[in-house]
Amino acid sequence: MSDTKFSFQRYEKKYLLDTAQYNELRHELEKYMTNDDFAHSTICNVYYDTPDFSLVRASLERPIYKEKLRVRSYGTPDRDGKVFLEIKKKYDGVVYKRRTEMTDSEAVSYLKNGIRPADDSQIMREIDWFVRSRQLEPKVYVAYDRDALKGIENDALRITFDRSIRWRERELNLCRGDVGEELLPEDTVLMEVKIPGAAPLWMAEMLSRLRIYPTNFSKYGACYKTMLARGDVADEFTANEIIGIGVTNCA
Repeated sequence: MSDTKFSFQRYEKKYLLDTAQYNELRHELEKYMTNDDFAHSTICNVYYDTPDFSLVRASLERPIYKEKLRVRSYGTPDRDGKVFLEIKKKYDGVVYKRRTEMTDSEAVSYLKNGIRPADDSQIMREIDWFVRSRQLEPKVYVAYDRDALKGIENDALRITFDRSIRWRERELNLCRGDVGEELLPEDTVLMEVKIPGAAPLWMAEMLSRLRIYPTNFSKYGACYKTMLARGDVADEFTANEIIGIGVTNCA
C-alpha cells in the first residue's frame, strides 16, 4: 500500500475525555480538522514482553527512555492477512515508531520459532536485534475502535479517538477476533494528539477552555495494572503504585 508509513517521529499527548467533553470538542474541531485517510478502523494488537514483564514495568516508572514491541493489524486478519511488527520507543518526550509489514503467520513463526521473514530492510534488522536480545512472549491482546482526524492546514497534525478499548490475557493471536474485557468505563474516550512539533495555539486554547488536560495513560500499562490489582501476576509494586487506572484528567 503506497500510503503506508513505516517510520514515525513525533510528539504524542494523551487525554481521557468524558462524553460531554468529547461531543463539545468534536464540534469545535470541525473548523480545523477533517477525516484522516483512514478515518474509521478497528485496531488490534498483541504486546510482547519478557516473562517477568520487564518492558512494561520499566515503562511505568516513566524513564527518559522506554520501548515496547507489538504486532498490529487493522481489523481481524486471517493467517495470510497483513500485520505490522512494530517497535515503539520514547526518548525525552519524542515517540519513534519503526515497523515492517508481513503476514500474521510470518509474524507468529518469527516471534515464536525464530524463523525470520524474507524482509532484510534496516527496520527489520533493528527489530531482529531487539527480539534476539530478549526472551519475549505474547502477554496481552488489546483492540479498540478508532476515529482519526488530520489538520486542514497541516496534515501532519493528527488527532485520534479510541473507544471501546478491550483486552484479554488469553488467545493472544490477532486471528482470534477482537473480543475482550472493557478496559475503561463505557463513556470514556481516549484522545491522542500526534504532531512533529509544538501544538498550534488554537488547540492549546481550545483544550484549556474545555478543561481537557493531558494525562499519562498506556493501554498495555493499564492492562498490566489491572492484572496486578487482581493478583494475576506478582510484582514488587505497592498498592499505591498500582492505582492510576482511573479516567479523571490530570490538572
